[in-house]
Amino acid sequence: MTTAALTAPGFPEGAVRARARHGTAAVFPDPAAYGGRLFGPAAAPAGGDALDRMRIVPPVFMPRRLEKLIDLAREPEFGDVDLTARVGGFSARLPLYLSAFGSTRAGSGDLAVHASRQAARLGIPMVIGENMVPVHGYRRSGDATRSALLARVEAYLEAAPDGVGGIVVQQSTEDADSEVWNLLYSDPAFRPLLESGRLAFELKTGQGAKPGLGGMTVVGRAEAEQLARRFTVREVFGEAAPHRLRCATPGTFTEEILRQQLRFMRNNFPKARTWVKFHPGRDIGHAARTAWAAGADAVTVDGAEGGTGWAPGVFLDHVGLPLAEALRRVGRPDGCLLATGGVWEGGRAVRALALGATAVGLGRAALVAVDEDPEHGLERLADALALELRLLVSALGTYTPAALTPEDLWSPDQHTAPAPWPATTAGCPS
Repeated sequence: MTTAALTAPGFPEGAVRARARHGTAAVFPDPAAYGGRLFGPAAAPAGGDALDRMRIVPPVFMPRRLEKLIDLAREPEFGDVDLTARVGGFSARLPLYLSAFGSTRAGSGDLAVHASRQAARLGIPMVIGENMVPVHGYRRSGDATRSALLARVEAYLEAAPDGVGGIVVQQSTEDADSEVWNLLYSDPAFRPLLESGRLAFELKTGQGAKPGLGGMTVVGRAEAEQLARRFTVREVFGEAAPHRLRCATPGTFTEEILRQQLRFMRNNFPKARTWVKFHPGRDIGHAARTAWAAGADAVTVDGAEGGTGWAPGVFLDHVGLPLAEALRRVGRPDGCLLATGGVWEGGRAVRALALGATAVGLGRAALVAVDEDPEHGLERLADALALELRLLVSALGTYTPAALTPEDLWSPDQHTAPAPWPATTAGCPS
């Protein structure tokens, strides 16, 4: 185990690290206190977003539990909950995916490679973020040094079981200039993914950390000079400072541009699944429906609580819809809906699933867990989250996350109270 290097202010870093060390044991109070301590609810935390303020509310009468009892010929248990899912066209062992880290230092080095390997062993999809090729290059197998993107792909493929998981590669404006999708689609190294149906391309229109802006990273002077040909570089830290701000463009989208982009992706890369990632904009419901109508296999909503990279403080604190409100505005999904933004434990995941998500993404939580233990930290975190999911889903009287609905939640915030839906949803494509 290595010495922890990352910090995550404003995030439950300590709890995530405990789960990365102890796995499912961290779901429960310390067993040494059993018999000597009376356990009740903890004091309500100050602040918290609307998703965390919602209560998960099991019913008294549970007809679906009766159906399961008849099917099993015994009383159902939480271990009977089936957590397998179809995530953006991929089979996954859990309703989880590894969120995009992008080209930041924390998200494109050894930690990202370790996270890739563990995500593969978990049997969940992995998203590789934007600007990896424009920043780090694309070197094939015959070259002396592998690129950061290919290092992650290789680590994932080496550990991935047959038939589950998949790799999703984002493309932004600068990526398009580098023809990233064309490179990958024609690279023999990606042939196993294409032949097994486990490759997707994700059109990135924005992110929760800085809605309406492109990616930003901090670079040294020498690197800034090299990147200035492809990115905007600013001296925001002062002329004498050793650092520069590297800025990517966010791209311009209208309904028609989005439809044309998705049509292009489906026509030019027919063997790859088509994903779209939206920032938490005020028209997120309309944007999601537009993408599904244009044939997107998955729509990712990145709530304002998300972010693994570098962003201006004013954006982190004041811009974008919280995940709960973004999901409320999407409402009953017309296709596969993926949600990310501050997810690290089962309660937040269940709330997002009940509001329509098919799966939830782990971003900061994954990096912190791998920082705590590069070999098994993410796996232990996922094990703890999976146990909580089984406990909560079964407590609601059902045995698949797909059966959750807004009726399973209560909100003290009237303006974010989830509205009930019809019993059926479109869900992910098979």
